[in-house]
Amino acid sequence: MNLDPSSIKILLVEDAATMRKIERKTLASLGFENVIEAGDGDEAIARIQETGPFDLVISDWNMPNKSGYDLLLWIRSNEETRSLPFIMATGQGDMKQEKKALDAGVSSFVAKPFNKDELASKIEEAHGILQQEEKIPTAEERESDRVRSGKVTLRVAHIQITDHLVLGVLKHLLETGEARAETFELETRCLPGWNPVRDALRKGTVDAACILAPIAMDLFAFETPLRMILLAHKNGSIFVRNRTGGYRPPYKEFFRGKSFFIPHQMSIHHMLSHLFFDRIGLTSGMAGEGSPDVTFEVTAPVKMPEFLESNAKACGFMVAEPLGTKSIAAGIAESQFLSSELWDNHPCCVVTMRDDFIGPYPEAVYEFTRLLVDAGRFIEKKPEAAAEIAVRFLDPEGKLGLKVPLLKNVLTEDRGIRTSDLYPEVEEFDYMQAYMVEKMGIGSRIDLTAFIDTKFADAACTDRERHRLPSSRRDDTGTVTEILERSGERRGSASKSMLNLEGKYLTFHLNGQEFGIDILKVKEIIGMMPIRSMPRSPEFIRGVVNLRGEVIPVMDLRLRFGMEESEYTERTCIIILDVGNGSGGARVGVIVDAVSEVNEMKASEIEGAATLGRAVRADYILGMAKQEGEVKILLDMDRVVGRSAGGFAQPAT
Repeated sequence: MNLDPSSIKILLVEDAATMRKIERKTLASLGFENVIEAGDGDEAIARIQETGPFDLVISDWNMPNKSGYDLLLWIRSNEETRSLPFIMATGQGDMKQEKKALDAGVSSFVAKPFNKDELASKIEEAHGILQQEEKIPTAEERESDRVRSGKVTLRVAHIQITDHLVLGVLKHLLETGEARAETFELETRCLPGWNPVRDALRKGTVDAACILAPIAMDLFAFETPLRMILLAHKNGSIFVRNRTGGYRPPYKEFFRGKSFFIPHQMSIHHMLSHLFFDRIGLTSGMAGEGSPDVTFEVTAPVKMPEFLESNAKACGFMVAEPLGTKSIAAGIAESQFLSSELWDNHPCCVVTMRDDFIGPYPEAVYEFTRLLVDAGRFIEKKPEAAAEIAVRFLDPEGKLGLKVPLLKNVLTEDRGIRTSDLYPEVEEFDYMQAYMVEKMGIGSRIDLTAFIDTKFADAACTDRERHRLPSSRRDDTGTVTEILERSGERRGSASKSMLNLEGKYLTFHLNGQEFGIDILKVKEIIGMMPIRSMPRSPEFIRGVVNLRGEVIPVMDLRLRFGMEESEYTERTCIIILDVGNGSGGARVGVIVDAVSEVNEMKASEIEGAATLGRAVRADYILGMAKQEGEVKILLDMDRVVGRSAGGFAQPAT
């Protein structure tokens, strides 16, 4: 940053304790430690009067007693604080609210959820430090590039969700030569969240984007020159509830008095969650909006599972897949319903494009639209291949921990995401904007016939009737009550919880029982070799081996599990493993009686380990795989090794 964080005193105003903690942590990661907190506007004014002056105020909008907007007006009306930099950091993510804040004199505005880089940029902006904008090529420069290459560069933004897989599949097909673009070169840009996508479209640093439809409609309402040309998908979102808290009759009371996470205020997730709570007789609203039964908190999708697991007062979240299924597979959440169960074949994310690209390059837009439609049908026909592409496209660095089986489940789930019909129906968006504007009081009505340009989809979907997936809403009270009262195990939640375990395992024998280790943990298998003992080490640590110059600790799994010690034979071997990750990762060897083979384990073949009643500790076990009448115990080697800063930990008692 161009600012010295140690010299900045910040007043952080936020009524939600969880969000205040997150923002405090984000500020600390940027070096800002001198932070004073306040729970609402009244408390903030008291802090300014008692402990001021401050160098920056970061405030939520909706808060009890005095809102962030009222606090901004107070600060700008007082001589001593009139020039105080003020950032409105709020879940109020629509352009109408941003304009209202700007008119009131806000220094910078950021919609939740935001990341560290976004906040750093907004802090500098609030202090008058201009960010270097990405250079936007002029029409002449674009045409010059096109003359040289014969094609125009088309820059398309997206985020890391399955909803944007059509773009990833198209990119793959172009790179492998399975598809060919005559008029454009595709450049995809993975951005960290919805705000960067929105800003990139608004500023013109990208030509097009896969983006939430309500955000795109809001941009259009405030004169961003863009058009919707296609859907990115239909359906594809899931509502999950927290596994903790006791889900029992009367079921709606499980949600009362708790928070619920949504990815953005301007989203179909917000709308459908609001509709669900309304139909079961609960009021819902953003934090600070009166006293709703359920409080919506805008949260980055990738953070939702973590926040849900650590917060018993959070009842659940609604998000695009695969994050919901991943949370179920991780044992954090229970499935409540898929978005299609309230509104089948509903729109969600759309493909929008700026007018300054459509105008000079219509032939590229026609071709891009046609190829996206082809990519959508590829996903429907070849879900496993699409899942493999998805892992590389959505999680290239492995940070999300996505796996092909999990994504294949998402792509093939009954009434899950659909990509074979991407034609935009004006009537569906009319219902969406009417509900959000009139029922929820967010966003603005727009002329949908001006916003949705169907001529490109008309040309791409010449066989539309054969692929058409008609929209239908089932949001009556009876349907919603049935969703509320059914068991969370309905529709395969049990098998979903094992999806993270599906894959290949190296199986081996130990004391007459067969075990399995994730093949991705296994580096190599070696025969017994000289082991040098280590003084004062646990009994199960045999010592270390020197493997091609690398010193590797070795443990005997029999002793680790408290089994009877056995003499080593010619079949005894050492499996070299990589355990842990990042800075805590380590290479270790484990001694087993004999290695068997590599097996493919399906989620349907795996059961939980909670009721095993075996000698091996349950927390060492991922699950039990049953194949051809035989049971294999799948081990969590990170827990088995039990590595800590002081070396290998003693077995827990």
